[in-house]
Amino acid sequence: MNRRQLLKGVAAAGALAGAGVVVAGEPRRRHLIREENKRAGTTDWQLTYTRVDPKSRFRSPLIEGYVSKQSVRAGETLDFFVSTNPASPFVIDLYRLGFYQGLGGRFLRRLGPFDGKAQATPPVGEQRLRECQWESCTRLTIPKDWPSGVFLGKLSSTKHRYQSYVVFVVRDDRPADFLFQCSDNTWQAYNAWPDNYSLYTNDRKDRIVLCSGVKVSFDRPYGKYVQIFDNPLSQGSGEFLLWEFLLAFWMEQHGYDVTYCGNADVHNDVKTITRCTAFLSVGHDEYWSRAQYDHCMEAVRAGVHFAFLSGNTCCFVAPFFPSSKSAANRIITRAGRYGGIRANEKAYMADLPLEAPNEATLIGAQTMSPFNGSGDWICTRPDHWLFQGTGMRKGERIPGLVGWEFHGEPADIPGLEVLAEGTTLNSGEREARWTATMYPGPKGNLVFNASTIFWAQGLSAPPGHMPPYSHFGRPHGPDARVQRMTRNLMERFAG
Repeated sequence: MNRRQLLKGVAAAGALAGAGVVVAGEPRRRHLIREENKRAGTTDWQLTYTRVDPKSRFRSPLIEGYVSKQSVRAGETLDFFVSTNPASPFVIDLYRLGFYQGLGGRFLRRLGPFDGKAQATPPVGEQRLRECQWESCTRLTIPKDWPSGVFLGKLSSTKHRYQSYVVFVVRDDRPADFLFQCSDNTWQAYNAWPDNYSLYTNDRKDRIVLCSGVKVSFDRPYGKYVQIFDNPLSQGSGEFLLWEFLLAFWMEQHGYDVTYCGNADVHNDVKTITRCTAFLSVGHDEYWSRAQYDHCMEAVRAGVHFAFLSGNTCCFVAPFFPSSKSAANRIITRAGRYGGIRANEKAYMADLPLEAPNEATLIGAQTMSPFNGSGDWICTRPDHWLFQGTGMRKGERIPGLVGWEFHGEPADIPGLEVLAEGTTLNSGEREARWTATMYPGPKGNLVFNASTIFWAQGLSAPPGHMPPYSHFGRPHGPDARVQRMTRNLMERFAG
């Protein structure tokens, strides 16, 4: 190789690195997800029988559990903690979620049976922390041939018929086109297990819920979903099945080169992002550590594309803390508001001392107050390439796609464009204005903000999916225009 060829190779490698592509290390394996989804699927991953304790309203003491890590690599170990009250033998059936011929999951293996027993409900600790100290029923070494993805462990009693889930992410270090970040910090922030103990419950006399001084632990089961509608089939799975699975199902259906991670993985290492061409924030992605924000800004500067197919994103600063047994990143709190508390938020926010930049400097727009509402997604720039092939006209609406939280007030970023905008109305008959935006990064990369938690509702309807209804509005399910816009975006990102 002569000097000119060497310099040309170095320049090409630099361009790839600037586009978020790792040029050394694990092999690319671009067709991994396409090949994975050729494997036999099943709908048996779904819960069939669930039962919530009417006194606690959230937990399922008949059978419930959690795992030792939010995410785990192949070759690493994962502990399972399960309680059955009354005592009952049980099994754990493990599934990877994806498309799989439209069935939504692939059965991997059964663990057990195990002799279950009632494990102690933890006392209320400092800052209202409920942290379980349960005995592990089994430890699993993640097989080397399990691809990155979101996995469910279906807990089933063999004494009675009731079931619930545990959920975890298998991550890898391979280069990929798309990094799908699960919003597991937000799942935990709203987790009310065992009896209304989340980041939204406190003992303050003023009853202000958006305050500091409250902690939650990942060392506890996920209770039933608690927000805008009742979904008993979510028992133990956080919020993944409600807001995020629809995008994963659609992406894997079409064979996109995607790999998965949790919030803590982005917090730990910027290389989690920069090994990939594009980063995806999905669904309800409210709670970010400051390191998450900093790493994402660093990745934008490095040339990674970003798509915020989400709402209420990066709203609260959520520092991580180790568990009482020194396991890293197992406790979070609410310590600050990105961009500070706005004037119209002071009535329901207090004591959030940790300062952080305005989230619009990353996303292109920010969480709006009033927070909650619903509305139509309205096209304002039909000439933009995002709308190619949709046939959308200026002012055309996609009914109910905006909700129940969203972004607005675009940042003053050079080249930022507003592609869609409109208003929402909440149950108090208060309006808020939302904006979907796109702006250019410094290396030809792009940052898109869809401005709604409901975006993935327009992409697919996997088995068992229950459409949301909030603030007197609802999305209408899969929509060819949302599918085409998302495909346009992903094809542009993947080059």
